[in-house]
Amino acid sequence: MQKKNRKRGHAKRLLGITALVLALLLVLAVGGFAVWALNPHQAQPRALREALDTPGVEVSTTDEAVVVTSTHTPPDTGIVFYPGGRVAPEAYTAPWAEIAADSAVRVVIPRMPLNLAVFDADRADRAIAEHDGGVDEWYVGGHSLGGAMAASHLGESTDDTVVGLVLWGSYATEGAGLAGREDLAVISVSGSRDGLSDPATIEENRAHLPSDALMYEVSGMNHAQFGAYGEQAGDNPAAISDDEAHHRLADVMSGFLDG
Repeated sequence: MQKKNRKRGHAKRLLGITALVLALLLVLAVGGFAVWALNPHQAQPRALREALDTPGVEVSTTDEAVVVTSTHTPPDTGIVFYPGGRVAPEAYTAPWAEIAADSAVRVVIPRMPLNLAVFDADRADRAIAEHDGGVDEWYVGGHSLGGAMAASHLGESTDDTVVGLVLWGSYATEGAGLAGREDLAVISVSGSRDGLSDPATIEENRAHLPSDALMYEVSGMNHAQFGAYGEQAGDNPAAISDDEAHHRLADVMSGFLDG
């Protein structure tokens, strides 16, 4: 009997130790993920300074979002733009400031929980409610993971002020349910040197967008150049400068928004 009790006691201790080890591994995994997620790619200082000095454009930064607004003409179009995974909203100030210098837009780039749009795919609803003054129609969109989450949100949205989708280096999944939509203006911009959302992958997912979606590829542009935050693991080297990439992106977007 004593031998059986000793065996039971040993088994209980072994289970207790195993549970403790698993709990510690879980804590380490969660802690490691939090450290990874809470250290996003930041805006390059020079690009951010130049964006802040763009004539006809105002940039405001809060705990909730970065807002880029045209001041040369009162903005009548709004865009809620989700950042890519682990990219700070400020990193998109440079390309959007160049676009806002040409088009009358208000762009809201929200901060996401743990810098991942997957944790708040419906963030656009709150952003529109907070920034709708003077804006007649809205687009939602985003870069990379942010674009996929924006597409998912749009597929479930009932807000009739949202008229379209903007994808940069991104694509919609079948689950977004956008393929049969005839009420949306959609643009998808890819980069020929994108190593993370490469043109082939974007083309493979083309069928998940409305048939009249505008597809545009910027030759020489890579994934990170949709923002201004430096190199990104897994990306290809760009064949054009960041400034040139942003110029070409602005040309495409201004034509789309003004058209």
